[in-house]
Amino acid sequence: MAFADFKGMSIQQASRYAQIRLARRVGRSLPWIGAAIALYALGSAIRQKGLVGGTLDTALNAVPFVGGAKNVAEVIRGRDFIRDRPLNSHRDAYADSQRPTSMKVTNDGATAVPSVVG
Repeated sequence: MAFADFKGMSIQQASRYAQIRLARRVGRSLPWIGAAIALYALGSAIRQKGLVGGTLDTALNAVPFVGGAKNVAEVIRGRDFIRDRPLNSHRDAYADSQRPTSMKVTNDGATAVPSVVG
């Protein structure tokens, strides 16, 4: 009794047929995977560089030879062409309000004043 009966197909032909079907199925899913990676990269770039800077940076990276040349130039230069946006003063104020404090006792011993640690 044969393991697999492929009516006129040899093992090599059956293997090749399975490889082609698998390659076709993977090839159909690759655009979706690439689109998901591109959307993630766009979101990350917008958070770091702002709406205009992040969109421009992602668009330049998406152009085939331009993106590669830009990345090589940034590696040689040691920094990005499009800078990351500075932290917002509102964020800095929030970060300062979250900093742990300790109580400092004044000279009279009766009044405790919070002092910032760090």
